[in-house]
Amino acid sequence: MKILVINCGSSSLKFQLIDSESEQVICKGLCERIGIDGSRIVYTPEGKDKITVETPMPDHNKAIELVIEALTNKENGVVSLDEIGAVGHRIVHGGEKFTKSVVIDDEVIKAIEDVSDLAPLHNPANLIGIKACQKAMPGVPMVAVFDTAFHQTMPENAYLYGLHYSYYEKYGIRRYGFHGTSHSYVSKRAAEILGKDINDLKIIVCHLGNGASVSAVKNGKCIDTSMGLTPLEGLIMGTRTGDIDPSVVEFIMKKENLSVAEVNNVLNKKSGVFGLSNELSSDFRDLEEGYLNGNEGAKRAVDTFAYRVVKYIGAYTAAMGGVDAICFTAGVGENSGFTRKIIIDGLGFIGASLNEEANTVRGKEEIISNPDSKVTLMVVPTNEELAIARDTYALCK
Repeated sequence: MKILVINCGSSSLKFQLIDSESEQVICKGLCERIGIDGSRIVYTPEGKDKITVETPMPDHNKAIELVIEALTNKENGVVSLDEIGAVGHRIVHGGEKFTKSVVIDDEVIKAIEDVSDLAPLHNPANLIGIKACQKAMPGVPMVAVFDTAFHQTMPENAYLYGLHYSYYEKYGIRRYGFHGTSHSYVSKRAAEILGKDINDLKIIVCHLGNGASVSAVKNGKCIDTSMGLTPLEGLIMGTRTGDIDPSVVEFIMKKENLSVAEVNNVLNKKSGVFGLSNELSSDFRDLEEGYLNGNEGAKRAVDTFAYRVVKYIGAYTAAMGGVDAICFTAGVGENSGFTRKIIIDGLGFIGASLNEEANTVRGKEEIISNPDSKVTLMVVPTNEELAIARDTYALCK
């Protein structure tokens, strides 16, 4: 069975066409900088060179159109639509209703819509992907794979907030966590690389990109993670604030005369490194260039981002009673040795020692710590698509 995996992020869309039996990637690609100047689709059909098409991509609807065109065009296409046996969709928020992957039907779509206000940058984009694929491939089974599922092993003292308990009982207000498919895959793959049983390891996974989160994985189970009820909590991100004093919201609303929707837009789309850099960019590549060229806003944004990562690593080292490996993954974690170094320079307190030559790696599995480092530092490219394809195949075969 050929499975198309659609992974919509807040400003990107990754896709892969995977043979479920061999797990071979027939075609893979990325729509990047969605809604940002300089958007493009980059994809690599099996056995062919990488293809790059720079084209305006104002929203995820257009991105889906470009993906289908890339897979089926006469010159470089690899499949006809009727050869695709199933489609697996990454869904960010499943609330408490979904603790595992499910076949998509109208009830599932409604349930995803019902919690979209908890993931305003992602669930609507995920739904666009589902509906666009349903329109293009009527009758093809589709599966929702939820980011929140991996974090369901968190203990109560990790997922509860310091609110009156009735709010959890009535509304399910709690920490859910996100990027779960990535955290699950990377932690398991790290154990394989190290040749050790994941049940004997304490691993911190740093999923760093436009969306960013950290998780503590002890003995193969997530015991804590930085994102919360929504993907807004935790690390500073591309356009999201991360952790913030809740009173700031009311303060800004009064000072700026903003509605709830307007201040929510500020927190989700006008903040993060974008806001800290005085709107230089939400793309870390632009910020790295600005940092190296002496731009004060870029330096402020990157240094503040890195500091927050170091704080979470310290907290999760304490929560697990130590750490064996720290993994860097996702767009920034896999590709920016510059940002990794700034973070690792703050980890001397746990005996982390960076091998600067190894740290030049981009997008490849690599141990980047020195032999005498007290904690193993690793770059482990995430493969959410393969994890999604496996769940999709299991439900649709």
